[in-house]
Amino acid sequence: MNKLFQYVPGNSLIHRLNPVTKIALTVVICAAAFITDHLLFLVCLLAIDLLIGLIAGVAGRTWSIFRGLVKIAAFLFLLQVLLTRAGNPIFWIITDHGLLTAGKVVLRLIVVCMPLTLVLAVTRISDLTNAMVQVLHVPYPYAFTVSTAIRFIPQFLEEMSGIMEAQTARGVAFDQAKGFKKFSMILPLCAPLLISSVRRTDQMAVAAEARGFHLRTRASAYKQYGFSTGDLLTAVFCILLLAAAILL
Repeated sequence: MNKLFQYVPGNSLIHRLNPVTKIALTVVICAAAFITDHLLFLVCLLAIDLLIGLIAGVAGRTWSIFRGLVKIAAFLFLLQVLLTRAGNPIFWIITDHGLLTAGKVVLRLIVVCMPLTLVLAVTRISDLTNAMVQVLHVPYPYAFTVSTAIRFIPQFLEEMSGIMEAQTARGVAFDQAKGFKKFSMILPLCAPLLISSVRRTDQMAVAAEARGFHLRTRASAYKQYGFSTGDLLTAVFCILLLAAAILL
C-alpha cells in the first residue's frame, strides 16, 4: 500500500502541469463532488478521475486506488442502506431513497479520495512544497509541514508492516484473525509506532535546524514554476466544472 503514495516519473500532460494547477484541479473536483447532488454528475466526476490517471500514465496505480476505495465504499453503502428509513420500501427495510443516498455517499467518497492520491503520484513532494511557497506565497514552515506529513505516510505504513511481521514471527496470528478481532490485535501496535514516530520527528527537527531551516525564504528555491498553455486549459476546465456543479 505504501507504493500508492510514491512518485511515478513520466512526461505526460499531467506531469508537466504546474504543481499549483494540480492542487487547484484536486480542490475543484472535491468541491464539485460536495456541491452537486446529481447522481449522474458524480458518475461523471468519477470518470474524470479515472481519465486523469489514464492520461498521466498511471492506470495501474489508479485501478489499485479505485479497487481499495470500492472495498471501503461497499461497507458504507450497506450501512447507509440499512439505516435510511425515508422513501418507498423496495425490499425488507431497504428503500429507494436509501439506495439513492447510499450511492451518492460512496461516489463522493471515491471521487474525493482519488484526485489527491493521483496528484501525489505525478508530483514530486519537493516541487509541491516549492510551488506552494513561490506561487501561493505560503510560509515555508507551513508548506514544509504539509509536505513532511505526506512524505511520512508511506514510511509509517512500512514501519507498521515491519512491526506486524515481527509480531507474526513471535506467534501472533494476524492472518487468521478477521474483522474486529484483527483490529483489536493491531491496536496495541500503535504504541511502538508512536514511539518510533516521535524519535524520527526529533531526529528530523535536529537535521533541519542544522541545515538552516529557519533561514529558508521564497528566494531560496532554485527552481522556477511557470504556467503553460496546459495550465490555462486546466484552469478553464476547473471553472466550467465548478459552474456545472453549482448549476446542477
